[in-house]
Amino acid sequence: MQEFLKSVVILLIANAIGLGLASLVIGPGFRLGVSTFLVAVLLFTVIEALARPVLARISARWLPQMMGGLSLVAVFAGLLGTQLILPGKAISGLNNWLFAPLLVWIISLVMQIVLPRYLFKTGAPAKG
Repeated sequence: MQEFLKSVVILLIANAIGLGLASLVIGPGFRLGVSTFLVAVLLFTVIEALARPVLARISARWLPQMMGGLSLVAVFAGLLGTQLILPGKAISGLNNWLFAPLLVWIISLVMQIVLPRYLFKTGAPAKG
């Protein structure tokens, strides 16, 4: 259970960093209101987490070639679902819809690799 909570915390922080940086990099084409940021991160993470196993089942059965890009498709689904539900988040323009999922996915992926090393450091083993 402790490992599950660690992975949830890491995913939430990684997605928050990904969405925040995407909002800064893309600018007006990726609008994320300050007041809705936390809700957007939570909603995005839930939608992405729910979409991943569904997409994996569909992909395994009908499109095995998609398995490599599954996380990217899940990020796109998370962004789309969050946009439809949350009025404070808006992605406009085809270029931004193509660039935003890629950017959020890359940043989140890097953060999921880096964050565990800094957030959950384990002490040196006792010499005995």
